[in-house]
Amino acid sequence: MVNFLIFGPPGSGKGTQSVKLAEKFNLAHLSTGDMLREEISGKTELGKRVSSIMEKGELVPDKIVIEMIASRIDKDIKSAGFIFDGFPRTVDQALALDSMLHKRSTMICKMLILEVSREELVSRLLDRAAISGRADDQDVNIIENRIAVYREKTEPVAHHYREKGKYQQIDGMGDIADIFKRLSSVIEECI
Repeated sequence: MVNFLIFGPPGSGKGTQSVKLAEKFNLAHLSTGDMLREEISGKTELGKRVSSIMEKGELVPDKIVIEMIASRIDKDIKSAGFIFDGFPRTVDQALALDSMLHKRSTMICKMLILEVSREELVSRLLDRAAISGRADDQDVNIIENRIAVYREKTEPVAHHYREKGKYQQIDGMGDIADIFKRLSSVIEECI
């Protein structure tokens, strides 16, 4: 089983690329936000616990998120591995994830970080806003803040995986197909 983390600032294309990579390499795509919403809509025990937390606007505790991921991994045992989309967000989450994976005799192969220029990110998000109408993609000041927050929060997690020799920058500029080829070549090296 091979596992990858995919990171990138808002507008980097990590969601688009995660789905494509999961399909090509038979990896399960894990987005914790999507997973939490599925648990709530499915009215599972976990969903009931996190629903009240999220309704208050609070963050779901790391222990619960890791428990949810562990449950998903145990269910998707036939998968060749997993691609974690934007998770872990803190070093504590990274340590918990590493420990949980170790207990299942697997680990993170690479942390893939899509590098995209600030100008390109802003352009992509403004273009996406024109199509989707997302309010957080329409204001350049909000976009700049989201990029800054991403960089501030991600750097400690990136440092954690850099120290383990698992950090890999990927050029996120260009068209979707070219970026996909660059990501695929790194994944193929791990498989």
